[in-house]
This record gives sequence, C-alpha cells and structure tokens, in this order.
Amino acid sequence: MTERPSLRERRRQETRRAISWAAITLAVERGLGNVTIDDIAGEAGVSPRTVNNYFSSKAEAIAARQYDRAQAIADHLRARPADEPLWTALRQAVLDQYRCDRGETADSGQPDPQWTQGVRLMIAEPALQGEFLKAGAATEQALAEAIAERLGEGPEHDLRPMLVAAAAGGAVRAAMLRWLRAAPPIPFETALHQAFDQLAEVLLP
Repeated sequence: MTERPSLRERRRQETRRAISWAAITLAVERGLGNVTIDDIAGEAGVSPRTVNNYFSSKAEAIAARQYDRAQAIADHLRARPADEPLWTALRQAVLDQYRCDRGETADSGQPDPQWTQGVRLMIAEPALQGEFLKAGAATEQALAEAIAERLGEGPEHDLRPMLVAAAAGGAVRAAMLRWLRAAPPIPFETALHQAFDQLAEVLLP
C-alpha cells in the first residue's frame, strides 16, 4: 500500500504542478520564446525565485507534467485489481490520467482548435525536444517497473515489462499525433481510446 505523502510534500507537489501548468499554458498561448520566468511565476502565483528552485529551465517545467503523469499512471496500475488482465489494467490506468486538460475544450465543450494549434507549435520547439525525449524514457521505465511487479518478474530478467510499456507509450504518442492532425478537431481522450482499442485488435486478436 502506497504511503500517503505528508502535508508539506503535498503542498510541494501542488506548487510544482501549478508552475508546470503555468509554463504549459503560457507557452501554448504565446509561444515558448515569448514567455519569461517572471511570466510563469505570475501565472502560478509564486515568486520567480520559487520557479527557479523547482526547475532549471522553462523546458524542464513544461516536461515536468509528463514525468508526474508517468508516476501517477504507474501508481494507478499498482492499485488496479490483481486479477484484472494486464492490458485492461494498463489501459485504464493510462486513460484515467489523460482526462481532458484545462484549455483543451472551448466554452462550448468542443475541442478548441486554437489550443490544439498552440500545443502543436509548442511541442515542435527545438528547445523542448531533449526534455520530451527524457520524459518519454522515464515514462516507459516507470510503467515497466509497475508492470514487472504485476508479472512477478524484474525487467532485468523478463522483456515483457519493457515491451508492454513501450507499446503503451507508442499508443499515447500515436494518439497525440492523431489529435494534433484531426480535422475537425477531436478530444485527446477520444484519440487515446482509439489508439488503445486498435493496438489491442492487433496484439490481442
């Protein structure tokens, strides 16, 4: 059973998430080059010094959301019923962490094309590529460790945890591309459901 973090740790995590989301929101709205540390601090309601204490760069602050989500997916997978099929448990753990983000939908409840376009430009930023690659690798490692626990075998002795984690990571990346290119726009959650469903059709006929 996962130990509940202390109040101090929860507040630290909340601050980290607030800073990361502020960096993402401003980068999507303005472009990464037009966002300063002071801007991020103002959006998050903290001081510039606090931003610098948590993150060494704007890129790191943006990628932090992916790291945090990876750990949350791994934790949710560990909490799924032990007798649940692995792929079912993993699929649900991933989907639960990719519910609609703030900003993705307009007031009408439909996908916001301006937000989608902003995300498309943001993730194409050269300054972010290295951080995204590191975050992707960390995501698959966190998933592989949680999968290995369910299988009862360490990833150093069994290829299955890394293979399944890589498949799940690929489904998320494919869903992201589908979401960014869809015309008319579709919710990311819809694209993610499609990716996992179609992958299961291929791997689990």
